[in-house]
Parts: sequence; C-alpha cells; structure tokens
Amino acid sequence: MSKTGSGAAEWQIAILHRTSRTVSSGLAIDDMLQELVSIAVEFTGCDACLVYLPDHETGDIVLRASQLPHDAEIGAVRLNLGEGVAGWVAQQKSIVALSKNAFTDPRFKHFTTLVEDTYEALVSVPLIRGGEVIGVLNVHHRDPHEHTPEEIAMLCFLGEQMGGAIAYSILAEHNQRLRKEANLVRQQLAERKIVERAKGLLQQRFSLTEEEAYQRLREESRRQRRPIREVAEAVLMVEGLGQQHPRAKKSDDAT
Repeated sequence: MSKTGSGAAEWQIAILHRTSRTVSSGLAIDDMLQELVSIAVEFTGCDACLVYLPDHETGDIVLRASQLPHDAEIGAVRLNLGEGVAGWVAQQKSIVALSKNAFTDPRFKHFTTLVEDTYEALVSVPLIRGGEVIGVLNVHHRDPHEHTPEEIAMLCFLGEQMGGAIAYSILAEHNQRLRKEANLVRQQLAERKIVERAKGLLQQRFSLTEEEAYQRLREESRRQRRPIREVAEAVLMVEGLGQQHPRAKKSDDAT
C-alpha cells in the first residue's frame, strides 16, 4: 500500500529505525537481504520480491533473496550486466517501472523457474551505496499495478538506506571468507612441512629418493585410510620415540 504526505514521512522514519536495528544486529548477509524483502513486501503489498547482488568475480548479478521459496534458484539465476530488467537497472543505475505486461518489455529475460516472471507489474530499483550499485530490488505484482510516485520514491529511499547495511554485511562476509582462506593456507603449509620432514626421514633411513619416500607415505595413507598428514606425523613420532630410547638406556646404565 502506498503512503502519501505525513504517511510517507512516517514510513521513512520507520524504515530508518528498522535499518538502524538491522545494521546493529550484526545479521549475516542472507538474513540482511530477507529483512530488505520483508520491508519491501510490507510497504508495497506486492506478490513477490527478489533481490539480486553482483558477483564481482564474474561480473554477473545473482539472485540472492526472494519472498517466495526459491531454494534451487538462489545463487543459480544469473544475469549479465545489462541483461534482463535487473541487469539493465544495475548497469544504468536507473529505475524501471512497468505497470502491466512487464514480460513484453524488450529488456525482459524470462526464467521458467521463476513464477514472478509471469506477473503483470514490475518495478526494479537499484540499491546504491556511495554512488555504486551493490544490488537490485525487484518488486512484482501479479495483476496490473500503477506504481505511484510516492511508492517509487519510498522504494528508492529503502534502497538507499538498506544499501549501506547490505554493503556492510557484504564486507563482513568477504572478510570472513578471507580469514577462512588464510586459515586453510596456514593448515596446508603446516601439513606440507610435516610431510616434508617425514619424507626426509624416510630418505635417510631407507636410502630412498624424494619421490620414492613420498610414494611410501601415499601408499600407507591409502592402506590405513588415513590422511597423509597423520601418516607423516606417525613416522615422526616413531622416530622421536626411537631417539629417546637410547638416551633412557644410557641413563639406566650409568646408574
């Protein structure tokens, strides 16, 4: 439902408060997007709402949230920049409002798995942060629907306010992914050092080449069905025990 006059001002204040609470709550990006969908649905009374975010590695925009259940489509529905209405909005940083027969617009790209693509009315709004598009909000009505200037203005206001929250959440998600990647690299380096030490030990004790020593570790790993790191650790542990035993025996003899 659209709001005008004082009603529009009340909605703006309500959105500001909800945005503030959302940002301070530390929600993950997917929860943040669902909050955006929830606000848009509540304000417009729409029949469907979709949110697309850019994939910076491929340059596509990707479906990341939906009012209707789309478990298989989330992350799978993609548009090139400029492709489809949402792709055009992301590229041009402009709004598209289609009151009826939205699927006949020349920019429209139909996905058979999205029932929203059969709906009559569509308004597509860019989510802006610092002058950059960080997403696209699509609001669908099943029947023809005139998008009033107040409704479009409120969706733009919502996009601007939630844009900052989403940008913050995306940054947090990116930093978390970087930390996981850094931890994985550290684990791989630690494993490599252990395997290298075990290889060197086998080379010295059995006069093996580096490749032969590594093959022994791999064969033992397959035989025991254990990670090669565990096999290498076992080799080093046995060697350590072997080095301790003579010292212990020597100490006993001295007494």
